[in-house]
Amino acid sequence: MTIQKAVALRLSNLMIKHNITQYEVAKRMCTDKNTIKHILNEDYKSIKFDTVIKIAQAFNMTLLEFLDDKVFDLENIDL
Repeated sequence: MTIQKAVALRLSNLMIKHNITQYEVAKRMCTDKNTIKHILNEDYKSIKFDTVIKIAQAFNMTLLEFLDDKVFDLENIDL
């Protein structure tokens, strides 16, 4: 899978786990809801590293905690 899909899956799973909306994630990231929608729909050709950091921070996680998920295992990622 692409990195964009892996980030989208991780974000979606965290939203479900924490029972929060796209609007709440956007608010925590200081961005707009459309940005979250585009991430979840994998509309971007690539995702910026600082965006991944902001997502992690939105869930009070370190970057390592965010990336510590099977979706980011190298055998699952198309490079």
